[in-house]
Amino acid sequence: MYTFIKEAHSGIAYILILPLIFIVLFAAYSYFTKQAFTDRHKKFALVGLIITHLQILLGLILYFISPLGLANFSGESMKSAPMRLMILEHPLMMILAAVLVTIGYSKAKRLIVDNSRHRAVLIYYGIALIFILSRIPWSVWP
Repeated sequence: MYTFIKEAHSGIAYILILPLIFIVLFAAYSYFTKQAFTDRHKKFALVGLIITHLQILLGLILYFISPLGLANFSGESMKSAPMRLMILEHPLMMILAAVLVTIGYSKAKRLIVDNSRHRAVLIYYGIALIFILSRIPWSVWP
C-alpha cells in the first residue's frame, strides 16, 4: 500500500506541474491581452484545482504512513536539512500551495470583471507553482 501511494504521489506530481505551468501561462496571456474569462478558462483552473487536491490528499496519507513522515518527526531530524525537508518543509509548502490554488479558483469564480479573474488565477496559481517547485525533494524524486 505504501509503495503504491508513494508512486502515485510521485506520478501525479508530473501531472500537476505541467498543467499548473500551462494554467499560469494561459492566465498571463489572457490577462495581458484582456480576453474574456470563458468556460475554457474556468475549466482549466478547475482541472488545476482537482489535481492539486488529489495530490495533497495522497501526500497527507503518505505523510501519516511513511517512515519519512510524521513517524520520524523529532528534534534530531530537524538538524538534518534533507530530513527537515521531508518532515516539515515539503508538507507545509504543499498545503499552502493547495490553499492558494483553492483561493485563486474561488476568487476567479466569484469576481465579475474578466481581467480581475485572470489576475486572480495568475497570482494565486503562480505563487502556488513557485511554492511547489521550491520544495519538491528533487534528490529523491524519480
